[in-house]
Amino acid sequence: MKNCTWLRTLDLGENGFSGKIPNWIGERLSFLKFLILRSNKFHGSLPPHLSLLSDLQVFDLSQNNLSGTIPESFGNFSAMTVANRRNVIIDNGGRYSGVESIWVFWKGVQSEYSRTVSLVININLSGNDLHGEIPKGITHLLGLQSLNLSRNRLTGTIPEDINDLQRIESLDLSWNQLSGRIPSSNQLDTLNDSSIYMGNPLLCGPPLLNQCQPNEIFPDSQQLSDGDKDAKDELEIQLFYISMGPGFVVGFWVVCGILLFKRSWRVTYYNFFDNMGDRLYVAMARKHAKFRKNKGLQGNRGLPSTPSNVLHPRALPGHKSS
Repeated sequence: MKNCTWLRTLDLGENGFSGKIPNWIGERLSFLKFLILRSNKFHGSLPPHLSLLSDLQVFDLSQNNLSGTIPESFGNFSAMTVANRRNVIIDNGGRYSGVESIWVFWKGVQSEYSRTVSLVININLSGNDLHGEIPKGITHLLGLQSLNLSRNRLTGTIPEDINDLQRIESLDLSWNQLSGRIPSSNQLDTLNDSSIYMGNPLLCGPPLLNQCQPNEIFPDSQQLSDGDKDAKDELEIQLFYISMGPGFVVGFWVVCGILLFKRSWRVTYYNFFDNMGDRLYVAMARKHAKFRKNKGLQGNRGLPSTPSNVLHPRALPGHKSS
């Protein structure tokens, strides 16, 4: 397929393709307008080489196993930066013929486009395992009509420049880990649908019922409120006690089980503690003997000493003991 350099549409959706998305799609198929690989088993990161597809209008990699971050270079899709497009129809002798027909997921519904297909500009990366922040480069795609990044693990705030997407008609950022105040004004105000942002507990502001506090700061999407921290601490304590039982059983049988079934280890184990007991006894006996010796010396220091040139009465001649 590398040699199909004039290919305009590549739709491999809803199959069982696996592996990584090859770089040659962006390097060799430079005339692609519609790239649809949804509902497959592709994994790995998003190839930055796909940003070389300057004519790309429909980009659907949803429902795969893709991971990593969204490349900043995805803001280079030139065909998506045109805000006012004209419908181009292939006409052959005044007759309508040879028109492309594609199926696009739009606002949660799969729709077929044919006569107006040249007006469709869509990015759908939902249902993967993407993380990191929403790249600001996407806000440069002024002609974008539909953007779906739902059901990933995206963090950070929603870029303020997303208001520049004047033609956006469908937006879905739900079920991520986004935080902060939802940008308002311009086109986003017309998308008055809270389901766009649901599943992001750290987001606040209209159209959500979770209102932002004055001068509220969101330095990190992983930052938790006091209630969330208490819940997290309680959960950690519960998990600790839950893990104690299995941990004790496993630890007990790892040690005792080996001693029970392996005689040589059992003998070595008991001999070790016997030797330890003997060493402890000897050490304590030495300590006790040393203590008694020191105490005896201290007691003798308190008695008067007898001069060496004075004879004891019992040593005198003729002394009788009583």
